[in-house]
Amino acid sequence: MERRLAAILVADVVGYSRLMGANEAGTLTALKAHREELVEAKIAEHRGRIVKLTGDGILVEFPSVVNAVACATDIQRKMRERNVDVPQDQRIEFRIGVNLGDIIVEENDIYGDGVNVAARIEGIAKPGGVAVSGTVRDHIGNKFDLAFEDRGEQTLKNIDPPVRVFDVMLDLPTSRRIATLSSSSATFAKAKLSIAVLPFANMSGDPEQEYFVDGITEDIITDLSKVSALSVIARNSVFTYKGKHADVQEVGRRFNVAYILEGSVRKAGQRVRINAQLIDAKDGTHLWADRHDRDLTEIFSMQDEITKKIVEQLKINLLPHEKKAIETAPTQNIDAYNYYLMGRHLYHLHTQQHVLLAQRMFRKAAELDPSYARAYAGLADCAWFLYINQHEDTTVNDIHVASLKALELDPNLAEAHTSYGMALHYKDRYPEAVAEFERAIELAPSLYEAYYFYCFAARDRGDLETSARMDEHCVALSPDDYKEWLILSQTYADLGRDEEARRTALIGVERAERALAAHPDIPLAASLGAGALVRLGERARALEWVSRALTIAPDDPLTQFNAACDYSLLGESEQALDLLQRWAVNAPQATARWLIDSDFKNVYDHPRFQALLTQVGLPTGPFIQTRHRPENES
Repeated sequence: MERRLAAILVADVVGYSRLMGANEAGTLTALKAHREELVEAKIAEHRGRIVKLTGDGILVEFPSVVNAVACATDIQRKMRERNVDVPQDQRIEFRIGVNLGDIIVEENDIYGDGVNVAARIEGIAKPGGVAVSGTVRDHIGNKFDLAFEDRGEQTLKNIDPPVRVFDVMLDLPTSRRIATLSSSSATFAKAKLSIAVLPFANMSGDPEQEYFVDGITEDIITDLSKVSALSVIARNSVFTYKGKHADVQEVGRRFNVAYILEGSVRKAGQRVRINAQLIDAKDGTHLWADRHDRDLTEIFSMQDEITKKIVEQLKINLLPHEKKAIETAPTQNIDAYNYYLMGRHLYHLHTQQHVLLAQRMFRKAAELDPSYARAYAGLADCAWFLYINQHEDTTVNDIHVASLKALELDPNLAEAHTSYGMALHYKDRYPEAVAEFERAIELAPSLYEAYYFYCFAARDRGDLETSARMDEHCVALSPDDYKEWLILSQTYADLGRDEEARRTALIGVERAERALAAHPDIPLAASLGAGALVRLGERARALEWVSRALTIAPDDPLTQFNAACDYSLLGESEQALDLLQRWAVNAPQATARWLIDSDFKNVYDHPRFQALLTQVGLPTGPFIQTRHRPENES
């Protein structure tokens, strides 16, 4: 017997027994074609040796993990292309596991722990995905334009001890992929120093203090977003690491950033301790670490010191207005600040019930400190969310009044300019809205919300090129946010940029799958993701997702609208129109124009749809692939 270290790849077919039961001859023919035309060719290309075939499975030995992982990812990406026109229930999809370990070679077969671990990892890989052991991940390093999701220690059958497993994120937007989206996005992503602020750990021993700790993290992100020389990953993405172990080098690769800030907060009575450390994401070196232990009334000075230390370590020269913005305390009333943090925490849960509670918190903060501009900006955000969700007591004027009050108190508050821009957009004052969005970006160049609302408004007005450009900034700042990838995919499709539409749809669906796994009670990932699945040709899966969204939230207006879009794309006209009629009952004029959308091209000439247009006060007639532009706007 010969022993040696080897990279082992194990693959098998997902749902093989079901496929054989449904169509034995067709399944065998298709599997043979995939093996001969793709799998075996890729194995030979990457210098692998097929040890044996096992019905629907295959065991392969490679001389290095680089070859094994390159082969696995090539196979899975090519399989997606081969399956594009195949119905979902007839597709052959592989799971692939890769491990590096000691093997025993006897005649032409191989045995040992290296093989056993690879087989177990393959068993927990996602359909169409590649899972690797921690040993493989360590050996890969930065050799590929790949990113990996850490699934943590996994207890595998008959394997002791547990094995750390990573999923290869086949569609994750690493630096080179983001750079291909557009020249403006590439310039934005590459021209600046970059940092991700991981959620600070709550060391208070009190789960009810989570909102406070999260607020400290978000405030530091907000302050850093004001620095024009720095690109800061948005809250939406970094908070996916909340409560999880984070390998800083992995985070750096995942978000394409050079630096990581992590830390902890301990709040006890009127005392607060903040520990923070700045880390080089490339090699894990600690560049700076400090502890701040002070009275709660000094919370803002502690945040300012942390921000300034980061800027100092990165050798950034703050512009005068940036220095002033960071140093200016938003309020002197700690109770008001506490209510504000509770409001932000509730708002980020993004359900109508939570946003109504957030609104109460922001109002209380404004009562305690009538000069607190951020509290009014929070009220404007709540008003926007409630308005598009058709809350009966909310109007565009609520957004307008709250954001204007915030600007009166602080003309340099970027968040307020963003909300005011949305109010102006809804009042059909789009050129003025654009000026507000651009002012917000000037004040806080890494403020995700500024680009998000600008994208939202531009798409709503039919300015698809601007919408795509703003959305590209969004995905650079928040690469884990499924919403932006899915919206960008639709915009690319409307612009006729089909390859980019398909690529971003694949990324968006992968992100939406993760969001659904983490939050199965939130319908948005399913309702938006279904539209992308239609564009990818996955009809059965799209129907499953839209049904899931409506099961979760059948009476939610946004879910109804998005599901109507999905059914229209699927050719299920009556179901789409039934949902639209329910949605349109309470749709305000500003959101009623969403009906002029490319997703409704299939039902546009239907008498029921034309009647809906009349009902909400929109012009009827032939379909034009653009969003509605009010007649009083040139």
